Amino acid sequence: ITTNIKIGAGGAYSIISKSLGLEAGGSIGIPLYIAQTLSAALYIIGFTEAWIRVFPGHPYVVVSVVAWAILLVVSAVSAQLAIRTQYFIMAIVGVSVVSFVLTRAVPVPEPILIGDFEDAGFWQVFAIYFPAVTGIMAGANMSGDLKDPRRSIPVGTISAILVTMVVYIGLAYAVSRIGSPEELRSNQLFMVDNALWGPAVLAGIMGATLSSALGSMLGAPRMLQAMAAQQIVPFHQTLAVKTKTNEPQNAALFTGAAILAALVMGNLDVLASLITMFFLITYGTLNLVVFIQQSMNIISFRPTFKIPRFVPLAGAMGCIFIMLLINPIFSVIALVTIVVIYSWLTHRELETAEGDIRGGLFLALAERASHLADKFPRHHVTWKPDFLVPVEDPEEWAGPLLFIKNATYPSGSIFAFTITPEEYAEQKEQALNDLLLPLKEQNVLVNSAVIEGNDFLSGAQSVIQTLRGGAFRPNTLFLTVGGLEKTNTPSFRQRMRQKLSLSVKQGDTVTQLVSLTLKHKMGVVILRQHPRMAFGMQQDVNLWLRDKSPNWHLAMLLALQLQLNWEGKINLVTATSNPDDVERLYSYLEQLSDQARLSSMTDFYVLSGNFLDTLKIAPRADINIFGLSTHVDTPLKFIEDVSASIKSSCLFVIDSGYESALA
Repeated sequence: ITTNIKIGAGGAYSIISKSLGLEAGGSIGIPLYIAQTLSAALYIIGFTEAWIRVFPGHPYVVVSVVAWAILLVVSAVSAQLAIRTQYFIMAIVGVSVVSFVLTRAVPVPEPILIGDFEDAGFWQVFAIYFPAVTGIMAGANMSGDLKDPRRSIPVGTISAILVTMVVYIGLAYAVSRIGSPEELRSNQLFMVDNALWGPAVLAGIMGATLSSALGSMLGAPRMLQAMAAQQIVPFHQTLAVKTKTNEPQNAALFTGAAILAALVMGNLDVLASLITMFFLITYGTLNLVVFIQQSMNIISFRPTFKIPRFVPLAGAMGCIFIMLLINPIFSVIALVTIVVIYSWLTHRELETAEGDIRGGLFLALAERASHLADKFPRHHVTWKPDFLVPVEDPEEWAGPLLFIKNATYPSGSIFAFTITPEEYAEQKEQALNDLLLPLKEQNVLVNSAVIEGNDFLSGAQSVIQTLRGGAFRPNTLFLTVGGLEKTNTPSFRQRMRQKLSLSVKQGDTVTQLVSLTLKHKMGVVILRQHPRMAFGMQQDVNLWLRDKSPNWHLAMLLALQLQLNWEGKINLVTATSNPDDVERLYSYLEQLSDQARLSSMTDFYVLSGNFLDTLKIAPRADINIFGLSTHVDTPLKFIEDVSASIKSSCLFVIDSGYESALA
């Protein structure tokens, strides 16, 4: 990643934030900062124990505090001074290694390379040892201070890993050549006792712990400052401040205070496993980020240092696997901590101008899913309400929005469009966005488009034809006719009428839109909202069914959708002018209810008389749903007649043939 972008200040936090967002970066960064802070305390305690062995009369607390104070001053003054100090420490460590390698001890007859782990299991030892190798992030943590991080971090990190690996393995082998397992387990100063010059090894032990502590005290404040600059942490205004020489002095002082508090707690061996967990989660997340970006095949990810895709995948899975092996309880604690922090940061609605890859990630997943979905035929069982909504004038169209939300939420979607002359496109687009904003805020999937043109029908035809070729295509046209209270907003609509030539009357427009929609195998929903009653208490639904009519599946699916959001009940209603059919129709409604798996609260009504007359004696409901035959010559006339006879909003539907309420 560092060879692909300039990651900026914060190291691992910056990498994760720029890839998975501030919330993910913060949820990993805060525990990692705590782990680095505790690690610094752990290293200072290690230095103190080594010092006390040389000078047993010195007070333990005084030695720890003096070492802490010196390191704090060095790290707070400047990164340059700290790095120069590291060179001096490295020289001491080098001398100590040479002093031990030149040992005069007599080799054991048969070296044992793998012990029996009598005092602790392998993974427990691994967890305690692991913080000693977390210096891999030292270079990345200094990313904001490097002139050329794209080159310096990879070269420095890989070189350090190779050198360290040779030294660690070499020393482990050398120790096994001259010491028995019993001696190594009982004598912590074995290397000191068997070196050519023991004090050099003691100095090396102290230098190594100081070096590790200094690395953490350099990196942790820079990560804290980077998080504060993005308002991730409390007191961010104070912690984000830098000196004129680019030093995060406030963050360094805060980190120093936290380390001092940890030192007062004493032995941190118990926390070593938890520290290891946070480091492993960080490394696993970094591997996951690389794997995701490789899998997305986006052109912006073109690092100069390339690796096969299985490497980061194995790294991410390996980190999780090792966490569980070390300590399942601490693993759960660490993961829960990160989830809690992520939830907290999500509610804060953080924003960054730099952006991240999350949108592209989910888009890539959607594209792959749609590619796979195209290989399988669409089935009735997967139907959900995906509405195509033509909006003639967004400024006068707010009435049906709540109904549309209830008819589509939570699994459906809405694609709204409007047709407008070019000179009004920007104004219309803003009005359409304002209209749909409440739906988006309620987590309804909404898309919209403004089509420039002077003819509504031809524009609608273009939209329908275009969307039918997409992977996420609407399956139902939603129209509104009459019944809506008109606002008294002045002349915008009149000006639009002058430019937008609706060459046919509304009835002809609806008829042509319905015909066009059915031609492209989409269902049709026509809402006539009652001007005063609207949708009443938003509870009960009357679903009118005609015996032997095939045009009822979409009506029932929409009734079920409304019942889901209104939490009311469905009444199955039918009418007959033949008294002899009443019993048969009751049986028909009961069988239909059973096959469609309707609620046991569903009521059945068979009304006797002429259809229009029965509308007046129908059970009260907040909306009545009717099927609309494609053979009706004047659908608007039928809609007006029905609406005039019943005191509620009405919904008229036409099946496309691709819906099934029995699936």
